[in-house]
Amino acid sequence: MKPLAAQPSLTEQVYEQILSEIIAGRLKENPRLIQDELARTLGVSRQPVQQALLLLRNQGFLRDAPGRGLLVAPIEPGFVRDLFEVRAVAEALACRLAAERGSKAAAKLGPRFIEEGRKAERDGNVAKLIAADMRFHEFLYEISGNGLIKETMQPYWAHLRRLMGEVLLKDETPRQIWDEHDAILQAVSRGDADDAEELARRHITKAADMFIARLQAA
Repeated sequence: MKPLAAQPSLTEQVYEQILSEIIAGRLKENPRLIQDELARTLGVSRQPVQQALLLLRNQGFLRDAPGRGLLVAPIEPGFVRDLFEVRAVAEALACRLAAERGSKAAAKLGPRFIEEGRKAERDGNVAKLIAADMRFHEFLYEISGNGLIKETMQPYWAHLRRLMGEVLLKDETPRQIWDEHDAILQAVSRGDADDAEELARRHITKAADMFIARLQAA
């Protein structure tokens, strides 16, 4: 028998739909999220909506509203700082290990991830830019040979998606990001672990400074 392909549950679909609306900034001005209203809008029962909202609240995307319902939680600069401090360590390690263990895979398979990001940049498609960014970093995690790096970072990618949605397509940000990705890939492909680690750490630190500065300005 063929193994059955895993299908997202209804709760997962509702979760992703609401999260996508948060990432796109379309729920910022909504005074509150009410389970019954969301269930009617999405055409589902209250149970998957309730479960999805609970998960989003536990992850810090939502908070209790006065009286009834939930509000979209603001992005706090302190949380961004903490998140990127952890990410800088994980990404630097991933790139060092990728250079040591996966340089051939990086040289062979990596360029298509860069081109995918460049195309999304040219098209001005924020959703595709975010997806391409995630795939590039996950590729580095995979060729690092350390499965715990991806597992450690997985819970934080939803927050990173939201942050990227806040700043992409402003100024020269997308082009700069993919220039830095390309430089990291080149270092990994040549097997230069020291350079790959330093470029990755610098890339994440620069991104953190940019995100925090824009949040404070906003």
